Amino acid sequence: MTTILRHGWRKSSYSNNGGASCVEINFAGETILLRDSKYLRDPSNDPAAQPIIAIEVHSWPVFLAAAAGSGSDSAGGIPSIERTQDGGAVVRAADGATLVYTSAEWDAFVAGIRAGEFCLIAA
Repeated sequence: MTTILRHGWRKSSYSNNGGASCVEINFAGETILLRDSKYLRDPSNDPAAQPIIAIEVHSWPVFLAAAAGSGSDSAGGIPSIERTQDGGAVVRAADGATLVYTSAEWDAFVAGIRAGEFCLIAA
């Protein structure tokens, strides 16, 4: 279950702001990387210091279920997901890396999850 066909950073097709602010993922071998595209919009931010959360490929389906609200983020190996009062989300990794998403960003990501856009391709 680890053959992944598409590499590089991508976002949900439901992101409707031209990609200026969205949840981005990258299938990178045995790890899926998660970042926030807003970080790179600020020219004062150092691209080398951009917060990125790594999720092991075997934990990815558990993370997607938790993000979509159909599972728990209390399972080991996945970042915690805290929904904010305004409908956004804060994703925190065990190492302290933190990503903060608006409600529009998180809703687009969840819609992409439900549409199967972030599923792994079986070998």
